[in-house]
Amino acid sequence: MILDGIPAAPAQHTRPDPAARKQRLRRRLERLIGVAATEGNDLVPLRNGDAIFPAMLGAIRSAERTIDMMTFVYWRGQIARDFAGALADRARAGVRVRLLLDGFGAKEIEGDLLELMDEAGVQVAWFRKPVWLSPFKQNHRCHRKALIIDEHTAFTGGVGIAEEWCGDARNPGEWRDTHVQVRGPAVDGVAAAFAQNWAECHDELFDDRDRFTEHAQEGSSVVQVVRGSASIGWQDMQTLIRVMLTSAEERFRLATAYFAPDTYFIDLLCETARRGVRVEILLPGPHTDQRACQLAGQHHYARLLEAGVHIRQYQPTMMHAKIITVDSVAALIGSTNFNRRSMDHDEEVMLAVLDETFTASLDRDFDEDLRRSVEIDPTRWRRRPVLQRLREAAVMPIRRFL
Repeated sequence: MILDGIPAAPAQHTRPDPAARKQRLRRRLERLIGVAATEGNDLVPLRNGDAIFPAMLGAIRSAERTIDMMTFVYWRGQIARDFAGALADRARAGVRVRLLLDGFGAKEIEGDLLELMDEAGVQVAWFRKPVWLSPFKQNHRCHRKALIIDEHTAFTGGVGIAEEWCGDARNPGEWRDTHVQVRGPAVDGVAAAFAQNWAECHDELFDDRDRFTEHAQEGSSVVQVVRGSASIGWQDMQTLIRVMLTSAEERFRLATAYFAPDTYFIDLLCETARRGVRVEILLPGPHTDQRACQLAGQHHYARLLEAGVHIRQYQPTMMHAKIITVDSVAALIGSTNFNRRSMDHDEEVMLAVLDETFTASLDRDFDEDLRRSVEIDPTRWRRRPVLQRLREAAVMPIRRFL
């Protein structure tokens, strides 16, 4: 186009300011979820058991006043013994130690470990042991993972206490997962997630060893802690993920262990891709501990691929991380999977992090995981065998429980 004989300058497409993006996303999350974000947090992403377990055990062994820990999985193996021994040691030293175990997920814990901790003074509580429950309550599990040390350091993410999470994802016996260490005001949100479930299982919510002190400004990350609980209708975890998807402008990345959402979120993923956002989903491949859930998710692959969603399957071992990143400026990390169980039925906790440096670290891990994954080809998927299609259809009646 020429104006007064002078060629018009080409349109400039500048990338939106990251600070403006973060602030806009922050206000959306605060207004729509009703939980204020906190500033001044320091976050350390921990990749796989080789990094996660030493950090958690080191924090437990350094505790001086209080340890609060909750987990869905507490199975068997040396790492289970290491945690029980460390918790028992601190209880003997006078530290108040509380351990909350899910009545279903932790049922494989060895009895001698419970005896060891009980004799040392560890307060062990169970969230809804199935033998005591109605069928409705049995389906409502505490899937949160949290460790809070002396009210100033917290850990959360996807890791359970079992041998499967040891190592560095080098083979099928070493699962791939991510946890995060938190220092700063966001620790209160993780502690509140523990307290919410502890209150159901124990009469004493706090004692004189809880100081309720203010937090120092430990870093520069803005963090909102979102708790999800089973409910009738829409709940905060669904709102959190919905806001992240609808706010994405360039790239939405999802790594999840269990992918079996309802049609609303399938539609939303497709709509996000169709408006030009690169949507990348990383899922378990040949190694999964929940084949029915995998089949339920695969039922939707054709629609997602047709809309332009990129789906890759992780090859070396079980992919158990629960991470979302958006536009290189925001991330979700915690216990929530992208399935009906996490969003409708279970107690969950997620950190919504607004920080480019932290998000870049998770994106680098995602890139590394992509190199060890295989992309689903749309043409080949449309030609998948009839038997595969029948298996996908067979699990659909139970998809809301997966």
